[in-house]
Amino acid sequence: MKRRIVLSLLLSVVLVMTAVLAGCGKGDSEKVKVRIGEVTRSLFYAPEYVAVAKGFFEEEGLDVELTTTPGGDKTMTALLSNAIDVALVGSETSIYVYQQGSDDPIINFAQVTQTDGTFLVAKNAVENFDWSSLKGSVFLGQRVGGMPQMAGEFVLKKHGINPQADLELIQNVDFANIAAAFASGTGDYVQLFEPTASIFEKEGRGHVIASFGTESGHLPYTVFMTKKSYLDKNKETVQSFTNAVHKAQLWVESNDAATIAEAVLPFFENVDKDIIISSIDRYKQQGSFATDPIIDEAEWNNLLDVITTAGELEKRTEHSELVDTSFAEAAIKAVK
Repeated sequence: MKRRIVLSLLLSVVLVMTAVLAGCGKGDSEKVKVRIGEVTRSLFYAPEYVAVAKGFFEEEGLDVELTTTPGGDKTMTALLSNAIDVALVGSETSIYVYQQGSDDPIINFAQVTQTDGTFLVAKNAVENFDWSSLKGSVFLGQRVGGMPQMAGEFVLKKHGINPQADLELIQNVDFANIAAAFASGTGDYVQLFEPTASIFEKEGRGHVIASFGTESGHLPYTVFMTKKSYLDKNKETVQSFTNAVHKAQLWVESNDAATIAEAVLPFFENVDKDIIISSIDRYKQQGSFATDPIIDEAEWNNLLDVITTAGELEKRTEHSELVDTSFAEAAIKAVK
């Protein structure tokens, strides 16, 4: 009798351990690894960090690995060489690849930001700013062919300024070194993302006087994209990914800047919390964060106009060639 009881207890323990181990194994084995390459670390991409921090990717069965690949060229190189699965970068990079005749085009499937994310920062305080005051100044701009530079030039031309003739335009500084160059004395004006613009303002090294985001209009500024071959082979993963992005977008839309700052704080360990809050608030106020992942045709055409104005477009690449809205549309139906 005693032996029977012992055997029964042992059997129970074995069954419990088996169930526990099976449960653990199930969770781990079912998660799909997705390697993301982001073009820079910026509060402009707050919805991406929210998706990680709030566990939205995990809820969708994904195990994401986030890497910063500074600059659009490096990010696209990482995607084309399969060093990453998904890129968060400007849509213009997908157009450049397509124009080079790629047989595996880069497909834009989920929009994150819908305006330019840079601000015009002046070295000296400016009262009653007018864009014409930039004429004759030294302007520290962004990399040629990148969205910040093209959107910046688009806005300058919109205000009657010829960037090549009316001011001294500096564009030979690497993206990662632009802020340091301005801080060391290069340029009267500079085009900066957050949180750098707010940090400069707080430290008295610059003054935010205008937003390129409010001036350039809506366009697919920063988008999750992947190779067509990856998308075709991993449709369920891409759908889960897009669902997670949309969950984050809705969460960002329904929470204030201070709450969002709490969520993304671990991604910006060297930035003061008040700077994070003010940066997020600036982007929320000007509607930079897309509220859904759809890249619509009007936004795409505005992007083409901006690139055309910059002289970087050989021929117009239509929305249907490089954009797939099916995942975004399904995410909107699935996520409430």
